[in-house]
Amino acid sequence: MTRYLIQRLAAAVLVVLVLSVVVYALFYLVPGDAAKIACGEKCSPQQVAQVRTQLGLDESVYAQYGHFLQGLFAGRDFSTGTAVLHCDAPCLGLSYQTDQEVTGLILERLPATASLAFGAMTVALVIGIGTGVLSAVRRGGLTERGLTLLTLAGTGMPVFILGLLLLMAVCAYLQWLPFPSYVPLTENPEQWAWNMLLPWLTLGLFESAKYARLTRTATLETLAEDHIRTFRAYGVGERSVVGRHALRGAVPPVVALSALDLGTMMGGAVLTESLFGIPGLGKTLIDSIRDIDLPVVVGVVLVIGAAVVLANVVADLLYALADRRVALA
Repeated sequence: MTRYLIQRLAAAVLVVLVLSVVVYALFYLVPGDAAKIACGEKCSPQQVAQVRTQLGLDESVYAQYGHFLQGLFAGRDFSTGTAVLHCDAPCLGLSYQTDQEVTGLILERLPATASLAFGAMTVALVIGIGTGVLSAVRRGGLTERGLTLLTLAGTGMPVFILGLLLLMAVCAYLQWLPFPSYVPLTENPEQWAWNMLLPWLTLGLFESAKYARLTRTATLETLAEDHIRTFRAYGVGERSVVGRHALRGAVPPVVALSALDLGTMMGGAVLTESLFGIPGLGKTLIDSIRDIDLPVVVGVVLVIGAAVVLANVVADLLYALADRRVALA
């Protein structure tokens, strides 16, 4: 198990390094003048040249990427023209707009995204697994057809449409909840939970459709296996057959997919964050793209990519632990 973990982590580090090269090249080597973007459209050529020197953009591409890696592992100094700012490792640079450290900005926004992702994943797993098992057990009946129709509708409905429908139904028409306004967990846990309820439901319902279909398929396959027929022949109750034996065979693919989706949610919940005004990584990425703040864009994309890579490692480990037939090699 230890060897398996080391191999996966080593591969993950290599992938993240390759990702950093791709991301850096994509945003800094494309046509355009990053110094002019950082300085602004009204800057004179002399001011643009000064900003280019301050940012180190007058150096070779290899030197610039070397400084980028130095910041990640050892930290680096930045000149603002009037002072020198030190950015501790892992340093992803300074924002063009605010001179704020990108790492600090990401860490400030990360809790909101993490709370949205974990809450939505909990909703998705509870609804998806429950719906999938019920569809498999009631196969061929009206219940199974109705649940299949709902999962197909959930798969095809865009998340922002689902969010708007929930807002209109729950907040405007039924008035069960006020319109959500994000409150940090540390300030008011109860208000935070109430305001996150609709975002959790929106993203969780959207994601639950795939888990319902996956669980249904895996449960049906397990129920058709020989050992399940043997349990039934020996008189084992249907609830025990489904809950203790059939569901166990359906768990590994669901666990692996949920770990991978959780990493994707860390940066893929852009529409949900924008719709409900959650100051997370997705909204930060949209704002930085609008402001052409390249260091923030690069930092957020790199963090999101690293989260997806790490989620792949976790998914491999969880799948290996849930299914002993997978060789840990």
